[in-house]
Amino acid sequence: MSELLRGTILHTRWNPFLADAALEHFDDGGLLIREGRIAACGEYASVARANPEALTRDLRGGYLLPGFVDTHIHFPQIRVIGGLGRHLLDWLEHHALPEEARMADLTHAGRVAKAFTRSLAANGTTTALVFGAHFGAATGALFEAAASSGLRILSGMVLSDRLLRSELHQSPEQAYRDSTALIREYHGRGRLLYAVTPRFALSASEAILEVCQTLMQETEGVRFQSHLNENWLEIQEVRRLFPWASDYFGVYERYGLCGPHAVMAHNLHPAAGELERLAGTRTSVSHCPCSNSALGSGMFPLRRHLEAGVHCALGTDVGGGTGFGLPKEALQAYFMQRLAPEGLMLDPVKLLYLATLAGAEAVGLGATAGNFEVNKAADLVYLKAPVESPLAYSLELAESPETKLAAILAQAGPETVREVRVEGEMVYRAEAA
Repeated sequence: MSELLRGTILHTRWNPFLADAALEHFDDGGLLIREGRIAACGEYASVARANPEALTRDLRGGYLLPGFVDTHIHFPQIRVIGGLGRHLLDWLEHHALPEEARMADLTHAGRVAKAFTRSLAANGTTTALVFGAHFGAATGALFEAAASSGLRILSGMVLSDRLLRSELHQSPEQAYRDSTALIREYHGRGRLLYAVTPRFALSASEAILEVCQTLMQETEGVRFQSHLNENWLEIQEVRRLFPWASDYFGVYERYGLCGPHAVMAHNLHPAAGELERLAGTRTSVSHCPCSNSALGSGMFPLRRHLEAGVHCALGTDVGGGTGFGLPKEALQAYFMQRLAPEGLMLDPVKLLYLATLAGAEAVGLGATAGNFEVNKAADLVYLKAPVESPLAYSLELAESPETKLAAILAQAGPETVREVRVEGEMVYRAEAA
């Protein structure tokens, strides 16, 4: 049975940084879902007339957007959101790493994994590239929770063998053995994909990076994720640890840990030549503005990235970031670019793209999700402002699609998320909806 959702539709058809008229909007729109795919998207009257057999669901008064895509987030850190007043390495030592060590307790890890996936869905996120745990069993618990949730999750066991708490270290042999077992169990199972995940070059020896290289070569379709150029102290230590590398990105390049299925988080302080090489290898960067602000890590040089041809998307970076909401992350990106030297004005269309289609493209799923193009997966979020809320008043006043979208991105929180679907399947529905 085909299902026809009726409501206001907003999505980006292509990259608005490269071409104009990217926003497609239907005030009285119809989104036709058949067998989990987008079968049609247009004016409701036209879609309904062409598909008289479809069962219509009236969602007028709300907004249908593509599901949000989070390209950088840490599953073990949900309980340490809000550790303010520290820089990155200090915050890791006092907040993040003690909590990550608790993932050795599988019961605890399973409980956190369920809370984590619920929080993603409740904020409208349908796809996420996730740092798993330093423990194979805990990372398996995340994959199991993700499979049960219906979300589209890409993740992997976090690999490190130095300069962290000792209980978070693995030998190269253990890293390979546990990662291989997880890949065999979860990669390509349902909506799950595996991402090879060294924490960062700071905590990964050459031997661990060689393991990562081997894992990438052995299994088709695995992704890669790590951190890059987030904090000046981190960058200086990486230079000391890898004196043979031209720069931070050069460490990953040496082991082939870059390319169209690789995402580097942050990259706030790129060295000369790094942006061109990121672009040349088609490696994406996840911009995490709330985390960058909270940890005082720096201003993201978005204009330089885009001018060099580097593909960028958004990440919440929980728990360095301040929550799961991609609209809030988009708004913070807007704020920081208004203040950054050589900042780039981000209009609402560009912000929507960064929170949806750009993320899908970054994780190698641009042909699968990210907008309402026909034959893509029906991944969507239905937003509706609470009655008599400031957002409801703003939307009443808004006269253009861009103004409506600006109001949503500036004000929408989890209270506006009424339904979330992945491949047409309901993965979240608010009790009041």
